[in-house]
Amino acid sequence: MTASPPDSSSFPVFRAREAWPAFLLGWGLGAALLFGVRFLGEALLAGPCQGRTLIALLVPLLLGPGGFALASLHRGSMRRAAIGLGLVVASLFPALYVGASDIGKLRTGGCAGGYLVLTEPGKKSVSRVEIRGGSSHTLEGRIGGYTTTSHPGFFKLEGRSSTPLVRVVLPRTQARAGETFPVQIVVEPGTSINLYTVNVLATQGEHAGAPAALEVDVRP
Repeated sequence: MTASPPDSSSFPVFRAREAWPAFLLGWGLGAALLFGVRFLGEALLAGPCQGRTLIALLVPLLLGPGGFALASLHRGSMRRAAIGLGLVVASLFPALYVGASDIGKLRTGGCAGGYLVLTEPGKKSVSRVEIRGGSSHTLEGRIGGYTTTSHPGFFKLEGRSSTPLVRVVLPRTQARAGETFPVQIVVEPGTSINLYTVNVLATQGEHAGAPAALEVDVRP
């Protein structure tokens, strides 16, 4: 037995002259929804951080699956399927593009929280170092996630350790956002061979903080 050919009536025949206006209508509806939600969010949200991530992601998550669903459910109708495809494209541009830009601004504005990077001088960031007992090792610290515009002034620097035999020495007690500062790890003589944890913390007020953790592998 041979399989019967698919019913061509279930698939729309796209004619550019008719489909193009419907596609543009779907894209325009998606763009209008994006800027409508953004305008509503600006009117209802008081703070610069609260709810902003949801606003940035809501419209792309609605338009993408919604447009695909509309196109698939009405695949027999060229106009409705074209509107669905227009919504899908709108979920990528401008919705996803604008949302990604907003999230980037939230991060640089300190809304995503801060972080502290420890690096070897002139190298990539590190999370673990090997130090022999009775010696020390110097790293560079840098406060990220904040800017001098969003958080002007100095951050207070503090070092902590899981044991008094491994100390964090900070020649500077303050630093600005994005500024590098020295971090010295000192291992006392006679320290047992083990893996220890030290922390460096930068704080500004009660709500702005940038932590970093470092594993110190003490070698003989």
